[in-house]
Amino acid sequence: MRAAIADLDHPPVTAVQLRISGSAGSWYGTSGVADLRSERPVRPHDKVRVGSITKVFVATVVLQLVAEGRLALSTPVQRCLPGLLPAAFPPITVEQLLNHTSGLPDEVGHPELSTPEAVFEHRFDRWTPERLVASVSRTPMKFEPGTAQDYRGINYVLAALVVERLTGHHFGRAVEARLLRPLGLGGTDVPVHERRIRGPHVRGYLEMSDGRLRDITEIDPSKDFGEGEMISTTDDLTRFVTALFSDRLLPRRLLDRMCTLPEGIRMIDGTPARFGTGLQTATANGVTVWGKTGEQYGYANGMFSTRDQQRRIVFAFHPTHRDATQAQLTQRIADAATRPPGGTTGSAPSPVR
Repeated sequence: MRAAIADLDHPPVTAVQLRISGSAGSWYGTSGVADLRSERPVRPHDKVRVGSITKVFVATVVLQLVAEGRLALSTPVQRCLPGLLPAAFPPITVEQLLNHTSGLPDEVGHPELSTPEAVFEHRFDRWTPERLVASVSRTPMKFEPGTAQDYRGINYVLAALVVERLTGHHFGRAVEARLLRPLGLGGTDVPVHERRIRGPHVRGYLEMSDGRLRDITEIDPSKDFGEGEMISTTDDLTRFVTALFSDRLLPRRLLDRMCTLPEGIRMIDGTPARFGTGLQTATANGVTVWGKTGEQYGYANGMFSTRDQQRRIVFAFHPTHRDATQAQLTQRIADAATRPPGGTTGSAPSPVR
């Protein structure tokens, strides 16, 4: 595991944290620095932007509302949020949002972010969830809801709005009240519009076209409402996934639903479905885990566990490019965390935003 995180050049990253726990004990290791200017080493309780791991927190709150009888997974989102989606769209159930089988068209009108300079220029853009939903094009659906799987952040924008409609509070306050405070996750935040990361944290960097690294730690998180704006620590994520898989947050039937792939469908690119009702699955060296990856510019993370919690894997690293090369480090971590003693290597999970 030390070897897996020691190479900071393939891909180029500024820091790595890896936390493994389970029946055999626990291990935590780091490499790189939290701040290039001060060269401060990474510490166990440093915060990072966890990107799409946010989705697991939102899905858990939605499923808690289901458990309380305030919502059904079969409820059309149009009934929860009347008038928000075009009237011509077919009914889309809450579960189809959570497992990415909604079939919604692509969004339009977002800034072009094909260069690191454009990413840096737009890092403080302010969005509202209504504006994000309005960016869904009025073209025909990609597919009939429930017939294919297409990983989309907009599904969780809508899911978070459902939480707000039912609770009467910002979805982040619901996450805090239902998950963060009861579990004592003091290093985890839903920042809403706050640009900075409060408390000790690892800084993120983005390489410009001329090779310079620019600090991209501070952003306006509103563009990732409900699907990617949370901040946490590797310790908090380990505690969260432990509580989730220990039936402390949901009835077993709903946890099982999180870990159940929709039957008989595939991703739109033809590959096997890999998202249950809130969790993503991956297999490495014959070990199947459930959890979620997450990304922001300058940040990449993963939170996974086997169903029996024999192995929990939480990692955070800080790439200076956001591209397919990030899979190199993810694969090294997956192989090191799942390889049996003296065993051979196998397939590793692919990163998903």
